[in-house]
Amino acid sequence: MMENRTRYAPSPTGHLHIGGARTALFSYLLAKKHGGQFVVRIEDTDTERNVEGADLVQMNMLKWLGVNWDESVDTDGPYKPYRCMERIDIYNRYIEQLLTEGKAYYSYATTEEIEREKEEQIARGEAPRYSGWDRDLSVDEREKFEAEGRIPSIRFKVPSGKQLVIEDAVRGRVQFESDDIGDFVIRRPDGRPMYNFAVVIDDALMKMSHIIRGEEHLSNTPKQLLIYDALGFDIPQFAHVPLILNAEGKKMSKRDETIIQFIDQYEELGYLPEAIVNFIALLGWSPAGEKNEEEIFSIEELTELFSLERVSKAPAIFDTGKLNWMNGQYIKQASLTRITDLAIPHLEKAGYIQAPYADEKRIWVERLVGLYQEQMEYVAEITELASMFFVEELCYDQEAQTILEQEHIKEVLASFIANIRTTTEFDPETIKGLLKKVQKETGYKGKQLFMPIRVAVTGQSQGPDLRESISLIGADLVVRRLQAIIDNK
Repeated sequence: MMENRTRYAPSPTGHLHIGGARTALFSYLLAKKHGGQFVVRIEDTDTERNVEGADLVQMNMLKWLGVNWDESVDTDGPYKPYRCMERIDIYNRYIEQLLTEGKAYYSYATTEEIEREKEEQIARGEAPRYSGWDRDLSVDEREKFEAEGRIPSIRFKVPSGKQLVIEDAVRGRVQFESDDIGDFVIRRPDGRPMYNFAVVIDDALMKMSHIIRGEEHLSNTPKQLLIYDALGFDIPQFAHVPLILNAEGKKMSKRDETIIQFIDQYEELGYLPEAIVNFIALLGWSPAGEKNEEEIFSIEELTELFSLERVSKAPAIFDTGKLNWMNGQYIKQASLTRITDLAIPHLEKAGYIQAPYADEKRIWVERLVGLYQEQMEYVAEITELASMFFVEELCYDQEAQTILEQEHIKEVLASFIANIRTTTEFDPETIKGLLKKVQKETGYKGKQLFMPIRVAVTGQSQGPDLRESISLIGADLVVRRLQAIIDNK
């Protein structure tokens, strides 16, 4: 029985997209469930689109998610190298084999000739495909083209009348006809292999047992099946997972700004990696049995539960609201120390705090973050939620202004100022005692007491624990805010 081996093979053309992350995760989960190996291979043959360092960015994001590999460009694995452009000699050996066996040929068609042929086919109502007019050129004809300066590509000879069938783990039986496929290029004129050729060589030589990829790759499968067959390679188990659609049910575009689409953006916003993993695992997959009713899973639980049989054919809908809810659940369960560490860079960027963080200052920041830990859906929200602790003057909305217009406001606020000035302590317990004194002095209690003070001190009619908030704001700023309200009455 073939060892369970899966791979994720990104092109280094940009950041790790949510769809790519899901493919990598599914591949990782399947391999780990069966004690196999997960490989990350860099498909960098499309050199015009490659972005320097993009492979490392993507790999760092996989590590951040906890999707760790057994073999890749940074390991001394048994099937190295794991970067396609370092495997050119390997591809060329198999291309020479196909040429020798008459299964491939040198093609001298120019870009203009190919386009003209395509336009003529479309004009006749035919599906465009390469005609193969230069399949059987004589030596003299080849030399003539080369004398003109034409540098040949190499095309695969597609056999006619052949049925190509896969039993896809997600989509079931899928059948293609070779007559719908024209002879296709497997090596460019500059010597670089085409994707559909290189990917077969690499998957076969690296002994991949399962190929998990997006549904959009299904159209590549017939060409790859032909290469597998021509070279006598075993065909792996394919699994084409469903598309991810936006909330409107449309295919996600990288220009779609309604959805944050790249994993590093989620890291920057203070999402937790385990929440992202949990969320993307449920995009097109669900566990069986009683677990189907649950929504929160660790990566270890996902590894145990995952199976290709539970991957849906139907497109998955990216629900940002559900992601935010799920991330909020993970934030609530996380340690306050961890969430504070994530919050500090956001507070620094907003100009609210700056290093160094002595023990007293660190404790203050941790208390501040603790006020909002239950409320945050992602950690970057801390800057907006906690802004009242860092500004001198507050903005009061209509509801707050209505509260501040009550007749007894000056009496309550003046009493509170007077009591604050009697103490050097300003911890929550002391503030509790001060508020009791204000109640006793003024006769006001409940909302009549606490609402004016909350609004005057925080600018909000609702918010986190009042005593903790007042303590964190500090006595001097609290007094200035209270006095400003009194002065404006």
